[in-house]
Amino acid sequence: MQETTEREDRYFMREAFKLAQRALEAGEVPVGAVVVADGRIIGKGYNLTETLHDATAHAEMQAFTAAAEYLGGKYLTDCTLYVTLEPCCMCAGAAYWTQVSRIVYGAADPKRGCTRVKPSLLHPKTRCEGGLMADESSALLQAFFKERR
Repeated sequence: MQETTEREDRYFMREAFKLAQRALEAGEVPVGAVVVADGRIIGKGYNLTETLHDATAHAEMQAFTAAAEYLGGKYLTDCTLYVTLEPCCMCAGAAYWTQVSRIVYGAADPKRGCTRVKPSLLHPKTRCEGGLMADESSALLQAFFKERR
């Protein structure tokens, strides 16, 4: 897997953040995700659970499906998932089955985040890093839920 620089990580997380903003505009929980291979976005998505009436239509799932279609196969080895919110257990399970090499997330999810589960739900070869653009991602989520309450 090609190593990325901090600058590249920020660029791709900003792309995921743009998708989170699209989710917000659509009335969805504002989470966005992109899958990157060889410095290119090959899959992207944002939450569509309300739009599709589907509890599984998380941003990560949309991005995984698009990336697998692009690659013509189900495995996302040598790929990185950038997502604005720590993946839930369902999305971590999907990440396991795709064998994505790396996950970079923004805001931590203290209630439903996959890093709270031990042993890890992620594939043993998957590296997981959190906190990139966490403040921006958290602020977007907090604004969404504040408006809803």
